[in-house]
Amino acid sequence: MLDHSYADYAWEQTAALLAIDSPSGYTDKAAAWVRDAFQALGFPAELTVKGGVLADLGGREGEGLLLEAHADTLGAMVAQVKGNGRLRLTSLGGMNANNAEAENVRVYTREGTCYEGTLQLCNASIHVNGSYSDVKRGFDTVEVVLDEDVKSGSDTGKLGIQTGDIVCFDPRTRRTASGYLKSRFLDDKLSVGILLGFAKYLKDHAVTLPRHTYVHVTVYEEVGHGGSASVPAGVTEAISVDMGCVGEGLSCTERQVSICAKDSGGPYSYAVVGKLIQAAKDTGADYAVDVYPHYGSDVEATLRAGADLRHGLIGAGVYASHGYERSHIDGVYNTLKVLCGYLGVN
Repeated sequence: MLDHSYADYAWEQTAALLAIDSPSGYTDKAAAWVRDAFQALGFPAELTVKGGVLADLGGREGEGLLLEAHADTLGAMVAQVKGNGRLRLTSLGGMNANNAEAENVRVYTREGTCYEGTLQLCNASIHVNGSYSDVKRGFDTVEVVLDEDVKSGSDTGKLGIQTGDIVCFDPRTRRTASGYLKSRFLDDKLSVGILLGFAKYLKDHAVTLPRHTYVHVTVYEEVGHGGSASVPAGVTEAISVDMGCVGEGLSCTERQVSICAKDSGGPYSYAVVGKLIQAAKDTGADYAVDVYPHYGSDVEATLRAGADLRHGLIGAGVYASHGYERSHIDGVYNTLKVLCGYLGVN
């Protein structure tokens, strides 16, 4: 029987993965961790050429199912070492300067050195800058102030920092006593944790799935092409396990599992969405069906790459997406319920 311990396990795995910096294009360590986590549960897993992870959960023969999530996150790259020694950035994915301002960052050089700093508005002292509140935030009006004694571009260059270096933002991960899960990058490391929780349930109960099921943890979802490769032969359905949207005009909360009927890429498979809804009902999962106005998923990249399959999308509700995000352990548990119900796991 699926109990809350698997949601707790999913969160523990999520928290461990959140501690590994992995913006799009800088995901090798995170991918290796994910591979090792599936292997530790006894499931074959390997790195794809593209850098993602493909794990085999086994199952009987017949139409295969692919579960997709992603380990890459938002982040930034050094676009310029400025004359004052500070750094101008370009975003990786949808990182927004408005909610990244005043966040602690880590800058990784090509030599493997890591330097700390803070993303600040240019001329960030309110007692000096009378226009502080009027400046439109963007990556041309904010800069990384390094926690090093640098006063010129030459000083920063001597540290080994250069254009193209990766800049990672502090996730600030925590779980509250009331069960709320708060961190940057719950999108989509929370879903990777959920899939590991599902895999642990299969292992603990020696479950043989009724259909051959794979997990693809992608590493370029935030830039649009994560799921565009590595679909195993025989797969006829793919489900993205990604964050469920929470916000004005939608019905989902952080304590529910969200089932997406349509997003900016169009409708999901009517048949698959119907089966996901039925799985939620059958397992007693607290769920919501919503339309996401500004969203795209791995499984849509899979379709655009030419895969002939049916597609769906579920995920624990997440508020403040692409910012300092919040979900709840109940949302994790309800997502696990739907996965079990969809695959006919008791």
